[in-house]
Amino acid sequence: MAMIKKTLIAALMAAFSCASLSAHAALFGDDEARRAILDVRTKVDALQQSKAESTAVLELANQNEQLRQEIARLRGQIEVLSNEVANAQQRQKDFYVDLDNRLRKLEPQIVAVDGQEASVELSEQRMYDNALALFKAGDYKKSGTAFTDFIQRYPQSAYAPSAQYWIGNAYYAQRDYKNAIAAQQALLKKYPANPKAADAMLNIASSYTELKDRTAAKKALESLVAQYPNTPAAQTAKERLANFK
Repeated sequence: MAMIKKTLIAALMAAFSCASLSAHAALFGDDEARRAILDVRTKVDALQQSKAESTAVLELANQNEQLRQEIARLRGQIEVLSNEVANAQQRQKDFYVDLDNRLRKLEPQIVAVDGQEASVELSEQRMYDNALALFKAGDYKKSGTAFTDFIQRYPQSAYAPSAQYWIGNAYYAQRDYKNAIAAQQALLKKYPANPKAADAMLNIASSYTELKDRTAAKKALESLVAQYPNTPAAQTAKERLANFK
């Protein structure tokens, strides 16, 4: 720009000189004066054109810089949005995985009960385990009540025979032998083929023994040996029968 200004000043000075030349046309011919003026005008026009072009170039450079800044800003926004989308997709994926895991926990599970596979609901399993935990902790009264509630809620449960068995044992532990006998007889009547049936009959014999009813106790032991001969309970019954002689 400084160079252009200097050139313009020089051209103006040349123009003034041309004016002086025109005033002294006597020293030069008319043709020479005209050519000098035209030459100066041509230079002035060229300088003005050069200035206009320089201004256009500067404006174009400014526009390009603004465009570069705008593109950089948009790229930054795109990166932020892309990151947010990726995070949202991951959160959605984690949500569905967690939901699927929760639903799977609520679905019935296949477990082994008394040597057989059975479908058991999560709430069913928890209720049975809680009742059994009470028995193991020595709280036989609450345990008996919990097992009774379990059977009422899940009468068709694969755990129902075991729950009935533990009810009889809970009564026995409380020295309520009559109710212990009744609970185990209910098991034998409804589930005679259950693996716990032999133990239930042994518990009945023990209850009769505690009640001093030796006849009933002996009969229960004999029935146990006859109906469930190949069980550990039958072996115990044989040993007890030997003491009756």
